[in-house]
Amino acid sequence: MADHGTVTAAGEALHLTPSAVSQQLAALESETGQELLRRRGRRVSLTPIGELLVEHANAVAAELERAQATLASFASGSRGRVELASFASGITQVVAPTIRKLRFFMPDITVVVRDAEGHASVPLLLDGEIDMAITEESRQLLSTKNPRLILYPLYTEPFDLVLPESHPLASKKALAVKDLGDQEDWIAPLPGNPCRDLVEQVVERPNITHTSDDFRAIVALVAAGAGVALVPRNAFVTPRGAVRVRVAETPPVRRVFVAVRRGSDDHPLFKTVLGALIEEGHTVK
Repeated sequence: MADHGTVTAAGEALHLTPSAVSQQLAALESETGQELLRRRGRRVSLTPIGELLVEHANAVAAELERAQATLASFASGSRGRVELASFASGITQVVAPTIRKLRFFMPDITVVVRDAEGHASVPLLLDGEIDMAITEESRQLLSTKNPRLILYPLYTEPFDLVLPESHPLASKKALAVKDLGDQEDWIAPLPGNPCRDLVEQVVERPNITHTSDDFRAIVALVAAGAGVALVPRNAFVTPRGAVRVRVAETPPVRRVFVAVRRGSDDHPLFKTVLGALIEEGHTVK
């Protein structure tokens, strides 16, 4: 419940019906003799006692992860399978080069990749569906300071403005975001994506007309003349019809991390893959 916010979402993560989750919660409240949840319509939030219980549960989960890591420490960490989720440009910039190196130097390590946006990969990691997540700074990730996660910085990249070639300002080498005026149509990621949050912070009352979480699609829409966009530098693929213009003032940036569950970072196999990802991430410009 602490991670998912509703009984239905928690049930889906646990592969249980909402009624089964409610029964388990009621039994837990009966066992503890304390009210653990505040219910507001379909959404629920933890009471102070519920938050305290979650802290203990997180500590137990971390100890279990450490126990698994200790058992695995008898192995060398040079053989095994790691499942990892990353957004598309993270795969291009970091994950794929890392796999290439591991296949050459440590061919018995298998890295299985799942394409997932940064904000979507964190729940997968917390639910144990993956072992690592290439993610980005966001309100969800950093404001909560989730005690179950450890974050390792990979790289920081600026955002650039992307304009149609026919735009009156397309020939500029650099532009302030405010130079685009109030009448522009903006193309942006979907709500919930940290890059959407950034657009709404940097652009004053943006008129967002088209949405996609795929920056290739966003740039293609710009090239078609559908609007303008802010795009991470390493996610930009040059199509015919769109130009990239640097932001004149201090540009907005996104900070990219590899996240693991606390305790699992001691696993020798994970240490090997983490080290390779971090080394490759530090080469990204």
